[in-house]
Amino acid sequence: MTTSLATPPSYADTPTLLVKIFGKDRPGLTAGLFDTLAAFAVEVVDIEQLVTRGRIALCVLVTAPRSGSATEGELRATVHSWAESLNLDAEIISGTGDNRPRGTGRSHVTVLGQPLRADSTAAIAANITSTGANIDRIFRLAKYPVTAVEFDVSGAEPATLRTALAPEGAKHGVDIAVVASGLQRRAQRLVVMDVDSTLIQDEVIELFAAHAGCEAEVAEVTARAMRGELDFEQSLHARVELLAGLDESVVQKVRDEVRLTPGARTLVRTLKRLGYQVGVVSGGFTQVTDALQEELGLDFASANTLEIVDGKLTGKVTGEIVDRGGKARLLRRFAEKAGVPLAQTVAIGDGANDLDMLNTAGLGVAFNAKPVVREAAHTAVNVPFLDTVLYLLGITREEVEAADGADGVLIDGPDVPGL
Repeated sequence: MTTSLATPPSYADTPTLLVKIFGKDRPGLTAGLFDTLAAFAVEVVDIEQLVTRGRIALCVLVTAPRSGSATEGELRATVHSWAESLNLDAEIISGTGDNRPRGTGRSHVTVLGQPLRADSTAAIAANITSTGANIDRIFRLAKYPVTAVEFDVSGAEPATLRTALAPEGAKHGVDIAVVASGLQRRAQRLVVMDVDSTLIQDEVIELFAAHAGCEAEVAEVTARAMRGELDFEQSLHARVELLAGLDESVVQKVRDEVRLTPGARTLVRTLKRLGYQVGVVSGGFTQVTDALQEELGLDFASANTLEIVDGKLTGKVTGEIVDRGGKARLLRRFAEKAGVPLAQTVAIGDGANDLDMLNTAGLGVAFNAKPVVREAAHTAVNVPFLDTVLYLLGITREEVEAADGADGVLIDGPDVPGL
């Protein structure tokens, strides 16, 4: 069968054989099977191979032997004889044509569980089926710190799948992310994160307040903002005013107290080694984000700036205010500088102040977020490991380990406080 690159081969009316091999895996099995089939001048139509706990399932779809060559019966006998010599099981099924074409509307459904139970997996699979979609492939992305499994699904639009699967995720306590399939998933991207309670475990204003002895006052202003009595800019100014008079030496003390979120170093280091650009935007302060940028090798960083005069905090901020709308503007600005379309950007955040940024990005991830943010974002991660976001990008744990150990540096472990 001769075809051009513009004309895909058609096996619609061609007799085909599905050859299935099962048994204990060992080096050379795949080559051995194809050496056996080569004697019959068959064409390879499709291949699937899976190894689980040392057991192999190898499926090969080939054309039946042509007229004038060896018979199908001879092929069957030869394959069975080869399999028996290696203590393998073989099954050969006759049919016509290729696999059925995948449906339109293709998605990657990533499920994160700690643990991932059979009942939750059953419910997820049933809900995918209820949308009219088909599960084409399932494979494990990671087994720690969470179990991460990805379903390749066709036949339903991503938005339909998200709507169907969100209740099951909440009911069973698992995170479910639905991302449209396509080349851009693996294209070079820009990842932009919030800082407080996302990249780091702390709220920086509270660390400064502890040194100023005004934690209760800062907490009250924050509560007023949460009640809607103050907008972000008003609450920012009100809280920063309480820091007036602090010695600038406190800045280094706060930097030393900052605790990275578990998995933060691994996330950034892996993304950088895979060619991504990474940035942060924060309603906090450049006095901390600048240090984070240097420590982690971030490409972009923007935050508010505490004014310091004669070695003292004045209780004011200078420059452009980074608020809810400002975070979205900065995402666009970073994307333009990075040369990355917004559709290929990822934003990660936890608060309502991050919502515009999450909705502007191609993929918005709510990380251990408040309910209103989880509901509005494209997807949510509710485990305390920031590097699990990598699985939403289709990056396996093995790829993480390969990238993270490229220079002999071990994966995070507990992040060390301080910058």
